Amino acid sequence: MQQIQPNAALICIDFVNEMVSQGGKLTGKGYLTFVEKNQTLNRVKELQEKFRSKSLPVFHVRVSFSENYIEHPSNSPLFGKAKEFKALQSGAWGTEFAETIQPKADEKSIVKRRVSAFYATDLEATLRANGVNTIYLAGVATDLAIESAARDGHDRDFNVVVVSDCCAAANDDDHNKSLITLQKIS
Repeated sequence: MQQIQPNAALICIDFVNEMVSQGGKLTGKGYLTFVEKNQTLNRVKELQEKFRSKSLPVFHVRVSFSENYIEHPSNSPLFGKAKEFKALQSGAWGTEFAETIQPKADEKSIVKRRVSAFYATDLEATLRANGVNTIYLAGVATDLAIESAARDGHDRDFNVVVVSDCCAAANDDDHNKSLITLQKIS
């Protein structure tokens, strides 16, 4: 990775137990295998420490739905079964951030209800309030949440850097195809 730009922030997306920890309900999709094979969580931890050592903000975003799933998109091919399997439920172990890369007490955590970290959240306002003009993205899944955040960040006039070795997907093919596409905007 190149030099970290000033006025930058690291956004860590969906590194929740449900996806990247043993016993998570979504690990069967391949995320845990990818993360373990590529040591993604260790790389994210190192990147977080680089940002923290430069006093640059680190933000944490997670997808979760309330206990009654009132905001759950039941017709979504991606999230539609979450309610049925009681997955991604707020306050449950599954939506806690993976132990290796927990937020520090002074770092903002944002809840999202859809794929993009920007959709119906206060992420953009928080970035602007902190004078951020460059966002570094790390997260799961490269082909879903990272692509969405990169596109939305780009369209909101942020400089976007996708930190490829700090992202994970269900498999190498999904990950690599997304990285090729994302080169056009990051």
